[in-house]
Amino acid sequence: MLDIKIVGGTVHDGSGLPGFSADVGINGDRIEAVADLGSADAKMTIDATGKSVTPGFIDLHTHSDASFLIDPLADSKLTQGVTLEYIGNCGMSFCAPLYGAAKDQLKERLSRGGEGTFDVDWEDFNGYLNALEQRGSTINVATQVGHGTVRSAVMGMDNRGPTVDELAHMTRLIEESLDAGALGMSTGLWYAPGSYSLTDEVVALNQPVADRNKLYSSHIRSEADDLCGLFPAHAEAIEIGRRTGGRIQVSHVKAVGPKFWGRGTEILEGFERALDEGIDVAGDQYPYSWSSTGFSGAMFARWSLSGGRQETLDRMQDDDLRAKMRADTEYYISRNHGAAGSVVAHFPPNSDYEGLSLEEISDEMGCDPAEAALRLYEQSDGSYVLHSMEDVDVDAIAQWRLMTVCSDGSSLRTTGPLSSGKPHPRSYATNSRYLENFVKERELVSFEEAIYKMTALCAERLQLTNRGRIARGMYADINVFALDEVAQNNSFTDPHQYSTGMDYVLVNGVPAIAGGIVTGATPGKVLRDFDA
Repeated sequence: MLDIKIVGGTVHDGSGLPGFSADVGINGDRIEAVADLGSADAKMTIDATGKSVTPGFIDLHTHSDASFLIDPLADSKLTQGVTLEYIGNCGMSFCAPLYGAAKDQLKERLSRGGEGTFDVDWEDFNGYLNALEQRGSTINVATQVGHGTVRSAVMGMDNRGPTVDELAHMTRLIEESLDAGALGMSTGLWYAPGSYSLTDEVVALNQPVADRNKLYSSHIRSEADDLCGLFPAHAEAIEIGRRTGGRIQVSHVKAVGPKFWGRGTEILEGFERALDEGIDVAGDQYPYSWSSTGFSGAMFARWSLSGGRQETLDRMQDDDLRAKMRADTEYYISRNHGAAGSVVAHFPPNSDYEGLSLEEISDEMGCDPAEAALRLYEQSDGSYVLHSMEDVDVDAIAQWRLMTVCSDGSSLRTTGPLSSGKPHPRSYATNSRYLENFVKERELVSFEEAIYKMTALCAERLQLTNRGRIARGMYADINVFALDEVAQNNSFTDPHQYSTGMDYVLVNGVPAIAGGIVTGATPGKVLRDFDA
């Protein structure tokens, strides 16, 4: 007898090929059969007539490192059909490893309030994974170790290269994390302290990742005309793949600022040349022209962040340095369609500012927008939503054959500590928006290709052998839905709204959504190896 039988639906198995009529039989956490199951007995039967049956979606770029420690029922991704997310992106695996300044940074993050908290009784990556497993989650979680976090643990926020001993120490921490179960390493070469590293450092630290056939994900050094510039930053990511022989995932691919708006296709041309050379490179993208990041990452030049937050605050007391910082901030504001395109998403000291633009806040403060940005940072390192891109580039990048769909968000919830602020709507709606707008309404991507880019392609990037496809022996991460019923529901002004349209979402064979209703089950697993 089967545990679950899904009958009458059209199976889109993740391959990108046209769907086909078949039933799906499940025993335990695995798919037992994809065939005409006829009168086969089952403890539970799901009628998928008129629906699509797909693999669960995989979100390759998220920041849910703490989400399930705060609330195992965080379900904003689940309600979109996401059954696995890959955390620790942009060089920030901020929950591990926790030594030196990295431990202090997590304490500071938890002390801000408004985002929830949890007990920390570990230091190494294995202890963090154990804590995730013990806490439980609505969906599966795969992790990576963050270069910025490791650098903070060993070197603090120093703006310099590592000594021989420091490089060896960072290498050991990365190797230990990978061997504990991290499926890759990420860099945030735009963010301090990752921005203080040179390419040779990143190559050296990425070699153990490549040697283990794990993924290197990079928020590249620039997505606009700052630091090295957009195209040299892409070239650096590709060069790291060339030197290490590893697999490269360029994070949230975009063209930012007026000098690069309209040039998204040039990024794709560079990817294709690298592939022709034999370098394994792909990318991920969220389907919005608005981005989101923290106050410091959005509005401050890297020099001003050297040494950490307190040193930045100290510099702000010097009139000459403050004037220089304000000039830098004016430049960053200009990349977001101006102060009106720079909207506060999260600000624990004063939630009234959440949802207001720097233009509105500066009027209230009686100063210019750049000065308002500095005053906000003096109170707390919150976050912005930023109108940094153009739709023409978003659309072009979305259609590239190796561009996976990602959120760059977190698993949140409409109640409790994970419901604070006015975050980017992507945490609740990325996959729903992609299906509703890019597939159904505008037909930029076919349904079959969309499913591939949200399932099997993602699993291939992580080298997962048992997920991302509907086939016998695969884990039973499965969605049942009708495309016409998928809706994102939320907005930038009202982001904490669940997507709808998923009739059933199975995670490891357990219904986490049944009949369109979240069940409260926490069947998610922490994936520590390629076969998990």
